[in-house]
Amino acid sequence: ISPGQILPANRNTPSPIDPETIQVPVGYEPDPADLALSSIPGQEMFDPRKRKFSEEELKPQPMIKKARKVFIPDDLKDDKYWARRRKNNMAAKRSRDARRLKENQIAIRASFLEKENSALRQEVADLRKELGKCKNVLAKYEARHGPL
Repeated sequence: ISPGQILPANRNTPSPIDPETIQVPVGYEPDPADLALSSIPGQEMFDPRKRKFSEEELKPQPMIKKARKVFIPDDLKDDKYWARRRKNNMAAKRSRDARRLKENQIAIRASFLEKENSALRQEVADLRKELGKCKNVLAKYEARHGPL
């Protein structure tokens, strides 16, 4: 086809691909114990292949200065005081558990992404090698029969 001609309608061109739909074969099987530590009990198991974290979720949390401990004399420790202490202790535990869960999920996701990145780099290397072979074949063909 010379530059002035119109390309035929039956030209075999690939259709666009959504990058989100590409599945890369990654030999990654996280430790079931790690998955259990990254999943909320009673809910669906954490899947590092599907879970994506937003920029906001990955930002480090600011360090908050702890308040000074104030000594409370025993004679002021009534039922209201102990109820507040129990409530605060439960909230602190929930907060620590949520933070630990999120850290575990991020660590597993990072591990998966490192494996996926390695697999993609290998695939790119293989494709570049194949492209080099194709270019050599094309160059030999064009040397013998002229440009396409």
